[in-house]
Amino acid sequence: MAVSGSHLAVFAPVGGAGRVDAVVRRLSDAIALGLLADREQLPSEAELAARLGVSTVTLREALMALRQQGLVETRRGRGGGSFVRTPREPPEPGARLRAFTVDELRDLGDHYAAIAGAAARLAARRALPGDVAPLWRSLDDMARADSTAALRRLDGRFHIEVAAASQSARLTQEEIRLQADIGPLLWLPYDEPGRHDEATAQHRAIAEAIRHADPGLARDLAEQHVLDAIERLIELRLTDS
Repeated sequence: MAVSGSHLAVFAPVGGAGRVDAVVRRLSDAIALGLLADREQLPSEAELAARLGVSTVTLREALMALRQQGLVETRRGRGGGSFVRTPREPPEPGARLRAFTVDELRDLGDHYAAIAGAAARLAARRALPGDVAPLWRSLDDMARADSTAALRRLDGRFHIEVAAASQSARLTQEEIRLQADIGPLLWLPYDEPGRHDEATAQHRAIAEAIRHADPGLARDLAEQHVLDAIERLIELRLTDS
């Protein structure tokens, strides 16, 4: 079975200091965003440690922390291993919006627009047909989604797959981090009646620009998509003041 670019980014070496925390953050973000599916079996400890570039001792500490958070279940014996456990009810993002000031939202938007724009531009330059296919699968899944929580998760997956199509592991990992931090917030404006179609049209335009290898258009569309969401988030934040 082909391995997606997002999976490659999830299991890329973590690097840097504080590696236990880094492994916990990498895997918990991937689980929260649905990049690792519920009940999916993780690679063996030896393989996973090697892929993440950490010692088996570090990995075991990280898996213990994930088990304590209820995100991983480890089974012993034949057919055993470590398996993903997806949280059943993701937290609602509305309350978290109040934790941000308007200036903080604008700063987040500027940073995220730069990441999303760069990823879309490189995806349009580098993506092969097999790299673009996951974008259309995510869009098809969004059309069939039966809940707002599912739409939020799929929106995040779409943007991560765009980053994966850029062939840049660092950009993909930063996209994963940002989606885990603020991805659900960015979907809030589209919870309003009639907004889902607008988001779908923007996503499809980005995917088309990547498929047609138009780097400038892909970048502009991705940046504007983020900045539009941030402007609406600011409006919601001011209304809630």
